[in-house]
Amino acid sequence: MTKSVLIVGAGLGGLATALRLAKKGYIVQIIEKNSQAGGRVNQLKKDGFTFDTGPSFFSMSYEFTEFARDCKIALPFKYFSLDPLYTVNFRGNPKTYYLHKDIHKLAAQFSEVEPDFEKKMIRYLEKSKHLFHDTVDVAIKKNFDSLFDYGIKLMKVNPVHLPVLFRNFWQQVSKYLKSDDAVQILSLVAFFLGRTPFDTSAVYTLLSYTEFMHDGYFNVEGGMYKIIQGLVKELEKENVSIIYNTEIKDFIAEDGHLTALIDQNNRRWTSDIVVINSDAAVFRGSVFKRREFSQEKLDKKSWTMGPLTIYLGIKCKLPMVHHHNYYLGDNFREYADKVFRSPDSLQKPYYYVNVLSKHNPDCAPANAESLFVVCPVPDLRFKPDWSDRDEIVDSIIEDFSGRIGKDIKPEIVSRTIYTPEDWQNQFNLHRGSGLGLSHDMLQIGGFRPKNYDEEFSNVFYVGASTIPGTGLPMVLISSKLVCERIEKYVGNQ
Repeated sequence: MTKSVLIVGAGLGGLATALRLAKKGYIVQIIEKNSQAGGRVNQLKKDGFTFDTGPSFFSMSYEFTEFARDCKIALPFKYFSLDPLYTVNFRGNPKTYYLHKDIHKLAAQFSEVEPDFEKKMIRYLEKSKHLFHDTVDVAIKKNFDSLFDYGIKLMKVNPVHLPVLFRNFWQQVSKYLKSDDAVQILSLVAFFLGRTPFDTSAVYTLLSYTEFMHDGYFNVEGGMYKIIQGLVKELEKENVSIIYNTEIKDFIAEDGHLTALIDQNNRRWTSDIVVINSDAAVFRGSVFKRREFSQEKLDKKSWTMGPLTIYLGIKCKLPMVHHHNYYLGDNFREYADKVFRSPDSLQKPYYYVNVLSKHNPDCAPANAESLFVVCPVPDLRFKPDWSDRDEIVDSIIEDFSGRIGKDIKPEIVSRTIYTPEDWQNQFNLHRGSGLGLSHDMLQIGGFRPKNYDEEFSNVFYVGASTIPGTGLPMVLISSKLVCERIEKYVGNQ
């Protein structure tokens, strides 16, 4: 008998899981809280401009290729490699660093601050390479049935990497490079995980290998939302429907089996199998009312940054600004120490600017640019009041204008701001944490919220806050892992 699957949430994880299961013959339906698919990989169209609202590039492109192969489809979007990967500018310094994958080309830019940069960088990347290949198939692309099972799998990792477990990201990079500029720039990848290099495990320096040697970074032609649009079209071919504006509020269960979910209009949704693409920790607390995932318990966990995101349409071109750019201050350590807890740290913000229209001219009118700005800020636990958001945004615009030598404020014709409060309300993110649970050692692998439910045998989870973690390729891996769980569940019936 063909099994039916109900997926709650049309984020990347939900869409990928739906396509995998539909291709296996399951009858799949998706319900989504918002009016369009994508979750955090979303799109804003306003005043003639198009903005990616969330991720603006991706790595590990081979995971997308493998996903398409698994589903026996042609990848439904086109992407291109970035070079430079991004640029970095420090406040008070006219120099801009261009992060090229060509290490010789990269090293030339550090000749004054770190003369033997190339040799050191190669040693660092070799270590990151071994760390990646010795752990990815053991600790990232695997399901764990218990903490004991997780421990057994970790024992297969080469013990040469054991000292790395006791260092943070900054300490690991500092073993190889000494100049502040070099260490700060290489440590930026920790922010991609939603934390700082001082509270991110050195294990994640393996990401430097994916940046510079293994694969690189990629953009999608037409914007990141083309990924979502492409998957939705593939699902339409499989007769998978998405019902929008439907938020789950309650449930009915019997004898360890979920029998129905209930939405805001008191409609009941039934299915043989349920996959939750909402935040795995938040859903357990807010809908299933699990005590261990109560608001109070969740507040005590470690969460990623609250994003302040700004979407600007300007009526001029910015030839001096590249596609992806980081603007850092002159107080990296102090800022990183305060950014998650102290609202005062916003007075001199560190931020990222993406010029979507740089390679996608259709995303802005002629002779105009579409800008996406992200500034890491405290979540709502530490900064609940965002009445000063315009003042903060104005300070960022002023700083950016000074860095590029052009005042863009009079050029702005479209301005939209999302604070952590907006991210919380729109996507049910705990306290507005943009990337969900952080990747502390006690919140990864077997310690992360499971991708199967503790009480209901027919409920599973996919997405950033379950295994293996945050990031687009990780979510694709998550969809594969949860499908393995479902196949095993069905096979045992």
